[in-house]
Amino acid sequence: MEKPDVHFQMIAQTLFGLEGVLANELEGIGATDVVTHNRAVRFTGDQACMYKANLCLHTALRILVPIDTFAVRGEQELYQVIRAMPWEDHLDAEDTLAVHCTLNTDLFNHSQYLALKTKDAICDRFREKTGKRPSVDVELPTLRIFLHVHGDRCTVSLDSSGNTLHERGYRDQTNLAPINEVLAAGMVLLSGWDRRSPFVDPMCGSGTILIEAAMIALRIPPNHDRAQFGFERWKDFDADLWKQTYNEALAKVLTTGPPIIGGEISPNVARKAIANIHNAGLEDHISISTSAFADLEVPDGAGVLIINPPYGERMDKEADIHAFYKMIGDTLKKKWAGWTAWIITSNMEAAKHVKLTPKPKIKLYNGALDCRFLRYELYAGSRRREDMEVQ
Repeated sequence: MEKPDVHFQMIAQTLFGLEGVLANELEGIGATDVVTHNRAVRFTGDQACMYKANLCLHTALRILVPIDTFAVRGEQELYQVIRAMPWEDHLDAEDTLAVHCTLNTDLFNHSQYLALKTKDAICDRFREKTGKRPSVDVELPTLRIFLHVHGDRCTVSLDSSGNTLHERGYRDQTNLAPINEVLAAGMVLLSGWDRRSPFVDPMCGSGTILIEAAMIALRIPPNHDRAQFGFERWKDFDADLWKQTYNEALAKVLTTGPPIIGGEISPNVARKAIANIHNAGLEDHISISTSAFADLEVPDGAGVLIINPPYGERMDKEADIHAFYKMIGDTLKKKWAGWTAWIITSNMEAAKHVKLTPKPKIKLYNGALDCRFLRYELYAGSRRREDMEVQ
């Protein structure tokens, strides 16, 4: 484990397409040597930076601390190297552990088996030295260990987060296929919203995008309400440093923010959004209207819309989803001139029926669905200018 003033390397895991905004967030909290990778960002910081990364990053899923990297070509070699590591620096025999493994290699094809060999190696080391061994707890272990094998290189990391950081704690009420909180926050940050002008999600579902937008605008640490982080169970946990880091982050929270407005056509779904907004303590900052998009009242002043419409998987006919996207385009052109609209969808054929030219088209994944995040600049002025945008 590290001393508070010692700088060390860490890895922040994220979703595909959010690496750049996560890198910006990391630089904003004082991380150095920030380098993006696929679905991850490597950075350097001290113990306070690790605490702050877990508390304050909107687009991180997990903060890992690598403790060793070595060449490995077989299960027995892995076992021997893991067993030789000084696990007593991190764990006592009475503690619990969990091991996770990911593979990007042709040398191994059973990640669970490598995780089992790692667990055996650690437990055998303790049994040899103390006569006792840690037990496994996959739900709430003292120490969560991550193995990543890339080619013939194995990296062993400690998970400082515990449960994945997208689990903010406010979302009791969800609908079918709710959007991941980290993806929602990432879209808000990708949108370029200035955090002062109005923000609208006219198909808000359970309210996730609105809640993430409000936390970003108000500088609310997204994981401030978390019961416990993984690092709080570590041997070197510095309670005073953590309290100081937490209080400093909360001191930056704003009490007023821009208009943040949601629309939802289903009264039942709107009630879920309102409940989640209440759980997040944001009822004074977000308003919900039970309204179809075409009927939603446009706030004063231009701003940003983010729309996560149906993708068509649960619609009976292809014509229905095409008509729905045409309605979106017609409404944007008719009522939202001067605004910037963003739409995330996996249905690019339906997106053509918006009849506006998106620029850029950012690749993201909503769960397993390959999506594009599409920006539409809705120019104020003549109809002719809008027509120039039509495909």
